[in-house]
Amino acid sequence: QVQLVESGGGLVQAGGSLRLSCAASGSIFSINVMGWYRQAPGKQRELVAAVTRGGGTNYADSVKGRFTISRDNVKNTVYLQMNSLKPQDTAVYYCNGEFTLTTRSSIGAWGQGTQVTVSS
Repeated sequence: QVQLVESGGGLVQAGGSLRLSCAASGSIFSINVMGWYRQAPGKQRELVAAVTRGGGTNYADSVKGRFTISRDNVKNTVYLQMNSLKPQDTAVYYCNGEFTLTTRSSIGAWGQGTQVTVSS
């Protein structure tokens, strides 16, 4: 199985920055894609950013130019650098990944979520 451990959330003023980290552990053969989703109160969970095994990235339109996703393949860790934060970025941020295990089966996993609050 795979475990995802997130860190880096918190409270920040509008215009500030935060960096989220998500470390994957377990019987991982390869990481196919890892990304970040967020869910604000009363809203559906939405994709924020994702990075593929080959390094390709995908961003929600609302965060393009402000957020940057990156990964460390040695540490099996993905990062989300969030700059120019806005109050509407306030949400619980969840790490997500799709993995190939050492058994060659595939599995998806979610982190426990980390709160990001941006004050105006």
